[in-house]
Amino acid sequence: MGVISTILGAFGFGVGLTVGLVVGYYLFILSQPNDVKDPEIRPLTELDSKSLQQLLPEIPLWVKNPDYDRIDWLNKFIEYMWPFLDKAICKMAKKIAEPIIAEQIPKYKIDSVDFESLTLGSLPPTFQGMKVYSTEEKELIMELGLKWAANPNILVAAKAFGLKATVQVIDLQVFANPRITLKPLVPSFPCFANIHVSLMEKPHVDFGVKVLGVDVMSIPGLYRFVQELIKDQVANMYLWPKRLEVQIMDPTKAMKKPVGILNVKVLRAMKLKKKDLLGASDPYVKLKLADDKLPSKKTTVKHKNLNPEWNEEFTFVVKDPESQVLNLSVYDWEQVGSHDKMGLNIIPLKDLTPEEPKVLTLDLLKNLNPNDAQNEKSRGQIVIEAEYKPFKDNEVPTNVEDSNAVQKAPEGTPNGGGLLVIIFHEAQDLEGKNHTNPSARLLFRGEERKTKTVKKSRDPRWEEEFQFTLDEPPTNDKIHVEVISTSKRMGLLHPKETLGYVDIYLSDVVNNKRINERYHLIDSKNGRIQIEMQWRTAS
Repeated sequence: MGVISTILGAFGFGVGLTVGLVVGYYLFILSQPNDVKDPEIRPLTELDSKSLQQLLPEIPLWVKNPDYDRIDWLNKFIEYMWPFLDKAICKMAKKIAEPIIAEQIPKYKIDSVDFESLTLGSLPPTFQGMKVYSTEEKELIMELGLKWAANPNILVAAKAFGLKATVQVIDLQVFANPRITLKPLVPSFPCFANIHVSLMEKPHVDFGVKVLGVDVMSIPGLYRFVQELIKDQVANMYLWPKRLEVQIMDPTKAMKKPVGILNVKVLRAMKLKKKDLLGASDPYVKLKLADDKLPSKKTTVKHKNLNPEWNEEFTFVVKDPESQVLNLSVYDWEQVGSHDKMGLNIIPLKDLTPEEPKVLTLDLLKNLNPNDAQNEKSRGQIVIEAEYKPFKDNEVPTNVEDSNAVQKAPEGTPNGGGLLVIIFHEAQDLEGKNHTNPSARLLFRGEERKTKTVKKSRDPRWEEEFQFTLDEPPTNDKIHVEVISTSKRMGLLHPKETLGYVDIYLSDVVNNKRINERYHLIDSKNGRIQIEMQWRTAS
């Protein structure tokens, strides 16, 4: 009897299970919506870039962004070089990681952490495209799209409390957009002194971790936690503007390094000529050391004075005393319009005896052409005290001015804001249909600024600076720059003419703090303009 009941029970379970599956299937079918719409079919040309990227996530950068170049040659080069690059990268990674590990293990009472094996595998990374930035600095900036699915063999052994645990990293995937900067460029092979690597956004890093043969990434919740932790740590270390710096050579050995200091004291000027129609001139002196990228230095303005006294001191860093000269120019300050040049002269540093102050009385000249008859006309004199102090052996000060450094914003700058500085350096190959007397016009947030006008020049040099104090970074703003030629001749049919323009977005200036580039002018055949922009903050 017991056998029969057992058979009937098993039979009933089988029938019930079958009926339940059939009923459940039909209920699932009946519960689905019947108003399913036909898919909308659209040509790819009508999709925006974001929708296209979601539809085709693996599309290369050089297809999506026309400013990225295709670099199959680089991927082929890396493929051949990968066995050697693998060893070099692993060696550098160990060199970077070992000090960090040594600093952290005492906090967790770990005896040691060692690399038992470190290789990145046989699969090299591939680059989806490269964008190159052209600047006026001695540097080369490249941004690349990196995709890497690697088969590494990384074994890390940790010892603590007499026990040993081995961790293995497998199946590594990295998607990143690194910025690689080679700077400074030097005239010695390989022609750059340092490599700077930064990440423009948080990278995507995916990998597996095995401990005692078990993949710990399969633990619920751990995978996402480790992913975010790694992204944050990498971002804190290398997200722009932070960077990894690898020194290739000592730049001071490949480039001319500072060899001394020039101390200059502008004492006074005598018998200057009156430039203003009403009253005397308002003179000031501009000083600049040849082959120096730093802006010119200026004295204060002495109003209505043809025999001014300044007694103001300036310091310059000297790199080549045999060829460098100090340029001195006296200007008449004007409240409106360009400042009139009253005269100039130079001091060759090779004429100065080291460690001996020398007082020089110089005649102001029209120009530096010794055969120009205009230089025979008296324009007054300027008195300068100069002293060249060469550095002693292996003595180079650490506080030497850096031409790439960005000054801090002055006191009173709004918190969270800063000072936007626009410097017009020069233009080249300008050409007007009727005349070429160029000046630069700047338009920013409804404010207009203008440089002086340079008469009859296709290659004007302005060296004029304009500043804007802002409550917040101008990340979404742009400036409009226009080069205009004007003529004051009576009866001229074309008193004003546009020589070209350019619109410059300021997001890169905020991110980089300083940009010095040469821009091609729109509506100009060959015209270019060099503009330096700085974003100065109080911190």
